[in-house]
Amino acid sequence: MHTGFSPAADLNGIYRAIDKRHIKERKRCGEILGRSAAFLAAALVVVLTVSIIYFIGSRGLATFTVHGVRIGDFLLSTQWWPDRPFEKGGPAVGSLTFILGSLLVSLLAVAVSAPLSVIVAVFMVEIAPVWGQRVLQPAIEILAGIPSVVYGYVGLSLLVPFIRNYLGGEGFSVLAGFIVLSIMILPTIISVSTDSLRTLPLQWKEAALALGSTRWQTIRLVLVPAARPGLITAIILGLARAFGEALAVQMVIGNTRTIPHSLLDPTITLTSAITMDMGYTIMGSLWNSALWSMGLILLLMSFLFIVVIRVVVRGGMVG
Repeated sequence: MHTGFSPAADLNGIYRAIDKRHIKERKRCGEILGRSAAFLAAALVVVLTVSIIYFIGSRGLATFTVHGVRIGDFLLSTQWWPDRPFEKGGPAVGSLTFILGSLLVSLLAVAVSAPLSVIVAVFMVEIAPVWGQRVLQPAIEILAGIPSVVYGYVGLSLLVPFIRNYLGGEGFSVLAGFIVLSIMILPTIISVSTDSLRTLPLQWKEAALALGSTRWQTIRLVLVPAARPGLITAIILGLARAFGEALAVQMVIGNTRTIPHSLLDPTITLTSAITMDMGYTIMGSLWNSALWSMGLILLLMSFLFIVVIRVVVRGGMVG
């Protein structure tokens, strides 16, 4: 039987082919635009990071390259008289007091909050009932959302008078500083520790229980050692958070440029010194450059924390 020619059918086929080609072209254009936008966003982040590093580095190194201060004198001296006239010996910009104050307060805060945070994380993941998790999780989120100035104001209103009345001293002290910091970094360490424990394979826990281990033995001998890289990462992140905190610590620590001899003595940190003095210095002066050098120290410490975290995580993945 002879089949007749159908122009309408051929036109419909041509239209469908054109529509499919247009759809493919639109998809390809969308992929190109999405890839380009993602590349530009990533490039912007890299450019911003490099720019910040260059800006802080150039300003911070001016203390040594422009003003001729020796690195050893800057890092190991406790003499801080950036405005001392030359007839009385000239300016001195030793930052050892600030560095020791930051390290002391941060390490004490981590020493207090790290064990408490890990215990809370273990309780939330392995022990607490459902209603307990529903209570603890919002409480942790609320702690994380409280501004640092509120922590500082509460410490100034309650903690400082308590220390002054019952423990001695002026109240403004290392003790007040690291207590406020330890509360501030609790949400960071708890959140990361909880995620680390929750990502462990369920089979490890079931195998330990099947071998006759109690729940406490399973937690202590299996789960916590297995989550050790994540727990260490959480602690390092908390340390970085404490080391870079400025306002809350500044409000309760006393801000005296002296090395503390006890927990009840006041001291000062790098961040406190920068925020207190930066507005009173002239750009390009030795005093201003020394403050930028302190900012460079904070930046290098942040890099150190990042490197430590990467080494810990990589070691945990390899192990």
